[in-house]
Amino acid sequence: MTPVIALVGRPNVGKSTLFNRFTRTRDALVADWSGLTRDRKYGDGKLGERPFIVIDTGGVSGFEEGLDEAMARQSFAAIDEADAVLFLVDGQSGITSADSFLAEHLRKTQKSVTLVVNKTDGRDPDVAVADFYELGLGEPVAIAASQNRGVRSLLEDVLEQFPEPIEQIDPMEDDSIRLAIIGRPNVGKSTLVNRMLGEDRVVVYDHPGTTMDSIYIPYERHGKAYTLIDTAGVRRRKNITEAVEKFSIVKTLQAIQDANVVVLVIDAQDGLVDQDMHMLGFALESGRALVIAINKWDGLSEEKKDSIKTAIDRRMPFLDWADMHFISALHGTNVGHLYESVEEAYDGARSKWSTNHLTNLMQGVVEMHQPPMVGGRRIKLRYAHQGGSNPPIVVIHGNQLNKLPGSYKRYLENAFRKAMGVRGTPIRFEFRTGDNPYDDAAKGRRSNKPKDRRGNRR
Repeated sequence: MTPVIALVGRPNVGKSTLFNRFTRTRDALVADWSGLTRDRKYGDGKLGERPFIVIDTGGVSGFEEGLDEAMARQSFAAIDEADAVLFLVDGQSGITSADSFLAEHLRKTQKSVTLVVNKTDGRDPDVAVADFYELGLGEPVAIAASQNRGVRSLLEDVLEQFPEPIEQIDPMEDDSIRLAIIGRPNVGKSTLVNRMLGEDRVVVYDHPGTTMDSIYIPYERHGKAYTLIDTAGVRRRKNITEAVEKFSIVKTLQAIQDANVVVLVIDAQDGLVDQDMHMLGFALESGRALVIAINKWDGLSEEKKDSIKTAIDRRMPFLDWADMHFISALHGTNVGHLYESVEEAYDGARSKWSTNHLTNLMQGVVEMHQPPMVGGRRIKLRYAHQGGSNPPIVVIHGNQLNKLPGSYKRYLENAFRKAMGVRGTPIRFEFRTGDNPYDDAAKGRRSNKPKDRRGNRR
């Protein structure tokens, strides 16, 4: 399974800054003001080929009441969910009563805990961590998250505690298509799993939260191997009260990481809600191939159907590459067509293209619409090659690509996708600027020119 790392500590010790470093995003709100993170925030990161999930939390002061008490509960829940805990303290402030309170709690858990002394920039690391040995959590690790100092080595040490990713050692890894069924509670995921399997393999009950863990079900259909991953639903976090249900969030995120293709199930009766968009966002961030199933379509009025389609067109215009099916898992309507889209998405995610093909395609796209001029010089695209699969990555090399406008990048992405005919999977693009080899030659020619008596070149 994908390791889960929780960041805990009192307010304003740098947890959100470290979260952003781990996920290489700016998703967590960061400012010099305590208490900004009130709820748990989940993100996915990668160190080389090692994926992991990181949880950002609010602070624990030890004297909570009201909102602070709710924030503390979120932190303790994150500790329960995590495989490893990074306990952050402030190297500039020294040990506080809140640090001692949280250290005492962590010592009682069976979790792997690393004591991280943050904000040690400009100081001798050995001196900065000296006072924190008394917390009784082993050898402290000094970092400066805002300067990105010591962050990578910290992460490497944490991930060394866990086995290699599922793709390398899991016995379930074979030629099967791993298919994760995700969505909010009670949208019909387990009913859909049973319909796809043709048997009552998963408990189905008309109450949110029946499935509390992810269930991996290998099977065959028409000679093809599949592994269905039925996940617990993810409801809005303010409605999560039972400790066992809190684990379902992490299990769902891990299932997305483990899958080749994700089927997002949306309840047509409720319409498209924010939590659906959050789940969609994590699937896209993970780079997974995607199929969307609008469930409970039977029995809706034409007015309701038109309303849902309008909402989807308005909120998901960027998903024109993903197949969408209007189904009834209970009655089996259109469920069989999901397999066609799943297989197409799986093949698209594993597509391979030669450098010559991608370069010729790029040149044709550029001829139709030239990139803009910058500083009197035309931005030049030299060649393209494939940088990876699942999702496919197209790497484009050229000059001044760091100045390429976002509108032109979108033009390239849309033109490539249309020409390659790939559906069901996101395609990621990387733009790499190379040094102009003629710049040094030009400088050399200028430097060889003779000088006059005043030292100016003629």
